[in-house]
Amino acid sequence: MANLSLQDANTSSADKENINIVFIGHVDAGKSTIGGRILVDTGMVDKRTLEKYEKESKELNRESWYLSWALDTNMDERAKGITVECGRAYFETAARRFTILDAPGHKNFVPSMISGATQADIALLVISARKGEFETGFEKGGQTREHVTLAKTLGVKRLIVVVNKMDDPTVQWSKDRYDEIVEKLSPFIKGNRYNLKTDVTFMPISGFTGQNVKEPISKEVCAWWFGGPALLPFLDTMPSPDRKYDAPLIMPISDKCKDMGTIVTGKLDSGCVAKGDSLVVMPTKQPVEVVAIYLEDLEVAKARAGDNVRLKLKGVEEEDIQTGFVLCDAANPVKAASSFVAQVAIQNIRNIMAPGFRAVLHIHSASEDVTLAKLESVLDKKTGQPAPKKPMFARQGDVVVAEFSLDRPVCMEPFDECGQLGRFSLRNEGVTIAIGKVLRVL
Repeated sequence: MANLSLQDANTSSADKENINIVFIGHVDAGKSTIGGRILVDTGMVDKRTLEKYEKESKELNRESWYLSWALDTNMDERAKGITVECGRAYFETAARRFTILDAPGHKNFVPSMISGATQADIALLVISARKGEFETGFEKGGQTREHVTLAKTLGVKRLIVVVNKMDDPTVQWSKDRYDEIVEKLSPFIKGNRYNLKTDVTFMPISGFTGQNVKEPISKEVCAWWFGGPALLPFLDTMPSPDRKYDAPLIMPISDKCKDMGTIVTGKLDSGCVAKGDSLVVMPTKQPVEVVAIYLEDLEVAKARAGDNVRLKLKGVEEEDIQTGFVLCDAANPVKAASSFVAQVAIQNIRNIMAPGFRAVLHIHSASEDVTLAKLESVLDKKTGQPAPKKPMFARQGDVVVAEFSLDRPVCMEPFDECGQLGRFSLRNEGVTIAIGKVLRVL
């Protein structure tokens, strides 16, 4: 595939709709293994490479980890068996092209998970069915809960819950265990504003053996799921996400590097981009020109909303761009502000939140320190109307309207005008404490 010409790419892979999937869930649930299995089953990892991974993992006495090495590429991740950075890979089916964003499951690396979820259309929530592992991930402090909440907050509208490790000796494809997990998860997922009928799909799989990943499961292995969907065919036939192809270009920058020029990476949230386009980087208002566009390892002439791309830019140095900057149309630049008014739902805070409170703001691909400047009102939970008395502080469970200030300008838009640049989360002491939406950019 890497040898395809520009013309070939434009008439084959690049014409397929791109779907971005973030793999989320508690550490050790099997996210990287499932990702590796998908890459093997779709021919993205050749047999020789797989045999090499298998041999090396055996030498480290980590035989079951070899599939995850297709996504966990750095040696530290392989040695410890945990994902640290948000891994990236892609695969194709007959109808679609998919970008995998393999998020870390460890609580210390939630910011990397957030960077993956901001680029995703679908979240694949991986749950371990193994005895004790589901419970650990779902208990307070486990990452299953935080990841679901963050996925919804960051605009991921569709959730596929794969109950993994169904082949484990403690499970043996037990319908009772599968039903127990679905029953416990469903109220929590619904409480995060997902519609269980239209937005959520559950299915049992084994990422390690590949059962119910590419091929539907056999009656002999699991009679009660026989006839139910397998993961890859289901992904191929899902309804397409809404795309704003005709809107102005918006691309939050999720990564950058220097490679014979300045390269930026990100997902096109809206609009299209073509080679030769003149754009602007916000909030610095730096004009740039697009000199090359890459879809994974293919160079293409244009890209559109939903594509995860690398753009080579002329007119700006790599050190003048930061993660969280936004590439946009020169005629329609996004807003940038160092203060804003937002509606915030406080979910998980030890004490109280009062003016002067500091936290980390995660909004699209940006991450910045933020200060609560003033509380304007507390909203009544039943009516949504502000209480008559101005609050001195806010506590867990409150929904408030508040003004926040930043140390430097950040790209954002009112939520009603642009959801992807208007929704955010607040984190403090390694925990997500609140979710919110921008009401006014000051």
